[in-house]
Amino acid sequence: MKILVLNGPNLGRLDLRDSSIYGSMSFSQLQEFIEESAQECGFLADVRQSDSESQIISWLHEAADSKTPVIFNPAAFTHYSYAIGDAAAMLKAPLIEVHLSNPLAREEFRHTSVISGHANGTIAGFGPHSYRLALEAMCTLVKA
Repeated sequence: MKILVLNGPNLGRLDLRDSSIYGSMSFSQLQEFIEESAQECGFLADVRQSDSESQIISWLHEAADSKTPVIFNPAAFTHYSYAIGDAAAMLKAPLIEVHLSNPLAREEFRHTSVISGHANGTIAGFGPHSYRLALEAMCTLVKA
């Protein structure tokens, strides 16, 4: 089964970000980790990243039309992109929100998610393993 793994702004530059928050993997290493973890769960992961709000909305529309399950790290869009939240609400298959860090342990503006209310669940704070945990949860959701 195909699963879409979307990543929002600045995640393509993980190797340049604060490693105490985001870890030491580059995005290409994270992508490889996700693809390998997905295979272990029986999924084919289509991993994408964009800094563009409109591109992410288009990908969410594509997933809604094809009823493709989505694991989504909206990054900074988590906190204010109502347009992405509206696109997430259109999904017909499961949606799991993920974050490398724990937004609730960070600045107060990060405590609000406009995505969480449309997701089956949120997994945060486990670095790259947040994606692995999301894949395991997705496996349970799609089998139900």
